[in-house]
Amino acid sequence: MKGKTILLLFAVLATMTIAAQNNPHESQRVLIPNDISDTGPDANLPIIAITTSSPLNAQKKVPAHMKTEGYDGPIGIKLRGNSSLGFNQKKYTLETRDADGKELDVSLLGMPTHSDWVLLAPYNDVSMIRDPLAFHLWRAMGHWGSRTVMCELTIDEEYRGIYILTEAIKRGKDRVNINKLTRNDTIGRDVTGGYLLRIDTFDDDEATFTSKVPGIGEGSMSSEVIWSCFYPKKKNLQSEQLAYIQNYIDTVEQVIQSDNFADPEKGYARYIDVPSFVDYFIHTELSLNADGYKRSAYFYKEKQRADGTGGKLFAGPVWDYNLAYGNANFANANNLEAWCFEGASNNPTPAMWQRLLQDPVFRKAVKERYQELRKNVLSNEAINTYIDNQVQTLAKAIDRHFQTYPELLVSEERKQQLAQQQKQMEEMQKQFEQMRNQNTQGGGFQGGFPGGGFPPMGEFPQGGFPGGFPPMGEFPQGGFPPMGEGFPPGGGFPFGGGFPMGGPGMGGGQIPFDATGMFAAYRVSSYEEEIEILKQWLADRLSFLDKNIDRFDSDWQPRIQPLVEKKMQFPFGGFFP
Repeated sequence: MKGKTILLLFAVLATMTIAAQNNPHESQRVLIPNDISDTGPDANLPIIAITTSSPLNAQKKVPAHMKTEGYDGPIGIKLRGNSSLGFNQKKYTLETRDADGKELDVSLLGMPTHSDWVLLAPYNDVSMIRDPLAFHLWRAMGHWGSRTVMCELTIDEEYRGIYILTEAIKRGKDRVNINKLTRNDTIGRDVTGGYLLRIDTFDDDEATFTSKVPGIGEGSMSSEVIWSCFYPKKKNLQSEQLAYIQNYIDTVEQVIQSDNFADPEKGYARYIDVPSFVDYFIHTELSLNADGYKRSAYFYKEKQRADGTGGKLFAGPVWDYNLAYGNANFANANNLEAWCFEGASNNPTPAMWQRLLQDPVFRKAVKERYQELRKNVLSNEAINTYIDNQVQTLAKAIDRHFQTYPELLVSEERKQQLAQQQKQMEEMQKQFEQMRNQNTQGGGFQGGFPGGGFPPMGEFPQGGFPGGFPPMGEFPQGGFPPMGEGFPPGGGFPFGGGFPMGGPGMGGGQIPFDATGMFAAYRVSSYEEEIEILKQWLADRLSFLDKNIDRFDSDWQPRIQPLVEKKMQFPFGGFFP
């Protein structure tokens, strides 16, 4: 019965996700507010109006029509994301098309011409600034990063709130500027570039390969790091090209783990563009991104020049920072003194980052570059100015957005309740750690929670299980604890909201879903409060980096985890010991 109960829980959550994919209009219909306008003094943000002719899905783009400033024509559109498919505000992938349904390069809202675009929904980022800030900082550091335009969206005359129109990560002169590979580029210098790679969940049209170096992360279920070839796509990628790029990545990772990895001629510097890796490290550690290095991690490889130079692997561009800058309750993302490169408990982190930091030359390069950036791009003043400008840009649309998604803000009384529950969370996390240390070889807890049974979901502060939901890595070796009597005690999720930060509350037959609460490190009562918290978090994080990176070329040494092969134990290995 215990196993069936767990399976039932995941079946319910899976049903919610599937329903969200198949019914993008599941939320209550919101008519276009009377005060929204694309002309005149209230035109603070551009308006994008999309009209669909068939239901949207997450698998394939369907024909639709889009009208916005400078464009009025056909598009292909589909839902985007993984866990975000369950959010009330959806993300979308767009493709501008001609009358025959073929890709058409156009300029949207002043951005360079292309056919591939993304409408990011800032649903679980109350500030609505984190993704634009991350992309802006990467561009300001001297790299290509997706440009963004804040806008308001309507679909079939329903108001959908504030969105971020941004450039999709694609190969191209005005995007990731690498050579176009043809089917004939299979030997010699021709096969050496360009490739666009990523470590992320992958689509069926991407060729993949598994790293030969185990990833790290205490509590993670598996050490396997999966690379995918984002460009060229699988249908265009020749076997010789896949073999070449896989061998190159294998070489890079194995050289970095070798005894002579720091040799300036034969070591890692021969294969990677060190300045881009330095910048990527600084950018990621500042963000304390819950997915840092291990999800939405892009790389590209340029083509070797005729004189034999170049052809190295570059880190970047950056992507997906809505759960960064203090906005997540898992993977150490709400611990201001954590390091992303040390790994966490959700997905394995590529071990090359911890290894690079063992080289004093790399650490010195990080220190010097960071201190240079702190004078301008990463100064408190520059960051706060960017945030203030974004807030001003959004000012006239803020109220409309939160009227559409009122669940994003919580009452002061609710925040006080959550503060009390946070203490319970910290104590429970200690118990998890103790049990993890006692059961390093088992498939799950030996004896379950103290006192038996599974605690009511409402007792978990911060949105559900410690570390986020689902927290597979938080359970030693990936197993669930024995449930005791009932799941949870009382016969179901607590009435009144279930997860304390607002996750699924299943009492009374209702399944309200507040995904913001599921992952949130904190909740706010107003937009102004959110901006204050974001600014303070950035100031505190920069202060932490100032103090620690100052020692990078002297006495500082990273905490290094041994490389251990771990295979997935959930769900295929069973739920229980």
